[in-house]
Amino acid sequence: MKRPIDMNIQIYSCKKNFDVQKAERFLKERRIACTLVDLKKHRPGKREIALFASVFGIQNLINRQEPAVRSHPVSYTQDEERITEYLTENPSLMRLPIIRNGQKMTLGADEKTWKQWLEEES
Repeated sequence: MKRPIDMNIQIYSCKKNFDVQKAERFLKERRIACTLVDLKKHRPGKREIALFASVFGIQNLINRQEPAVRSHPVSYTQDEERITEYLTENPSLMRLPIIRNGQKMTLGADEKTWKQWLEEES
């Protein structure tokens, strides 16, 4: 029996959507434990948003695919401090899930990167 791979994976999300389910299934099939972080219950702080922005860029964190987000002022501002405020107040404006493995992160379903993480751990 294969032993589980010891990785510190966190999945940040507001709701279980297809990408979250895909990430959970990917990890479960490989017996990798993960922690789900519900951003509605545990809102991200400014430091956490800044960490995400340092990896992906603040503009890339905004989920412009959703009509509700496109009509929100966050879609029309370039002020990073204001965007950070909007995202901490309402995390559902973010493009999710954010999958975190220590300091490494992915945005959305990025199976190719997850496989690279596994190869690095092997």
